[in-house]
Amino acid sequence: MSSIWHPFTQHGLEEPIPVVERGNGAILYTADGREVIDGISSWWVTTHGHGNPRIAAAIAEQAKKLDQVIFAGWTHEPAEVVAAGLRDIMPDALTRVFFSDSGSTSVEVALKMALGYWRRHNPARQQIVVMEHSYHGDTIGAMSVGARGVFNRAYEPLLFDVVTVPFPHAGAEQGTLDALTAACRNHAAAFIVEPLVLGAGGMLFYPPDVLAEMAEICARHGVLFIADEVMTGWGRTGALLACEQAGVVPDVLCLSKGLTGGAIPLAVTMAQEAIYEAHYSTDRADMFFHSSSYTANPIACAAAAANLSIWREEPVRGRIAALGEKQQERLDRLAAALPIRNVRRCGTIAAFDVPGEDGYLANAAPRLMAYFRENDVLLRPLGNTVYVMPPYCITDAQLDRVYAVIEAGVRSLG
Repeated sequence: MSSIWHPFTQHGLEEPIPVVERGNGAILYTADGREVIDGISSWWVTTHGHGNPRIAAAIAEQAKKLDQVIFAGWTHEPAEVVAAGLRDIMPDALTRVFFSDSGSTSVEVALKMALGYWRRHNPARQQIVVMEHSYHGDTIGAMSVGARGVFNRAYEPLLFDVVTVPFPHAGAEQGTLDALTAACRNHAAAFIVEPLVLGAGGMLFYPPDVLAEMAEICARHGVLFIADEVMTGWGRTGALLACEQAGVVPDVLCLSKGLTGGAIPLAVTMAQEAIYEAHYSTDRADMFFHSSSYTANPIACAAAAANLSIWREEPVRGRIAALGEKQQERLDRLAAALPIRNVRRCGTIAAFDVPGEDGYLANAAPRLMAYFRENDVLLRPLGNTVYVMPPYCITDAQLDRVYAVIEAGVRSLG
């Protein structure tokens, strides 16, 4: 029996845990000889497919040269290449690149940057504003700015208070904008948001014009705008960044997951120059106090550099556009065949809700997940929300198989 304690897994249910031996493209190969289609990019990280040869080669080459070095007061070529590459591909105003290890830590860094900025300019500004149903990670700061509920109920004593504005449901957008305006008038330091798509909150979509208005409200009141593009970045919503679709340039940008093509953990928090300048001083007490042992790990940076090369040199945007269209075609057919609701798509992300109980702990989730697993498709419903977010390399036949299994799985619910 394995001694591993798996994330987001209730071991008391004794559900099977397949052993994956290797991956190629959109396929995972298990120890018992199965070929499983990865319909969720292994938790939204794998963009170009498993075992991408360019990324794998970069990792192997770097591992032979430099595997790890302290990043406090030292640097190395892969990190410099990634920082320069990000400056080239991301909005010009985001001039500073701070490395970390995961989406959660990129959010922690963003929050600390914002509070450090206001410590210099106006210490009374300490309030963080968040959106209802949001999710930003599982470390303490990231949990604090996420929705309170089943994800973090046990840890409530550790969390700091925030101001929450309602999700901008269709027809109720003005309520969100009014609540954000009120919050920004009351000593707000920053507003953190998942642009266009709230992922773990249930694949909730809202339009670019609302995102643009929220950013404008923050700018009008001098509140820092933090875009958590850990999931939405790297093409998931149809553009490199979801913010692009709204013409928004955030004050602080969080990136991870697809930063390395999903091959190895790495994250960055990019900031505008004024935020860097607020920590720039001859006084060591004013430095930005954050790091981890593996900040800017050279092997991870080599993978990120290879990913940036793929974006520069290959037709990634064309693949994303084509995948979005293919998702829509299959989603339309599914909606015509099944009594599903709230059918929606944003870029390469397709989602719908099955009738019945709502919420993350809805009983439909484990039943569907088991059906999908038994039929060699990796999908992980969020409660009664089923979504498909595959690698950009998935073939038409593989995508057809995913949707055929989804249709049969939903029908099996009765």
